[in-house]
Amino acid sequence: MPIDQCRYSFDEIHRDLLPRYMAAIHAEMNSPYNLANFAIKGRGVKTLLTEIGRDTDFSGCYVMLDEGVPVYVGISRNLVQRLRQHVIGKSHYDASLAYRIAARNRPHGMTRSVAMLDADFVLAFDEAKRYLRGLQVVFVEIVNPVELYLFEVYAAMALDTSSWNSFETH
Repeated sequence: MPIDQCRYSFDEIHRDLLPRYMAAIHAEMNSPYNLANFAIKGRGVKTLLTEIGRDTDFSGCYVMLDEGVPVYVGISRNLVQRLRQHVIGKSHYDASLAYRIAARNRPHGMTRSVAMLDADFVLAFDEAKRYLRGLQVVFVEIVNPVELYLFEVYAAMALDTSSWNSFETH
């Protein structure tokens, strides 16, 4: 019986589907988008969707690139909105990757919520968002949640993004 209407067997997923999505990601790496475009004031999700040739936000996997080198793999059911959150988010929930970068650059013993009230940490958080705005991003649409979650881990491992990807819960 399929989970979440996934129409593929596990064998088909690991043998055919995941490599197909990876090939699509690699093809997209030839023409990445600048993450800075997702942070321009007055440029919302609808404008960004028009620019990438979409009518509505979509579910998918994205890869952030630093000078062409993959540094982070993420997924979202609203991919364009999620990319905006990474670069303009105000909280550790919205800009979780920026939070992780800031915490590595400015270690602390505070909870996430308390750290976001600390002026010095907020400076590190803002610097991390500036770093992210300097990256590029590529993405592939993946509708089925089983395929999406499996591909995130597969892509993070295949692209060796272990510096920023972690699948431990907090």
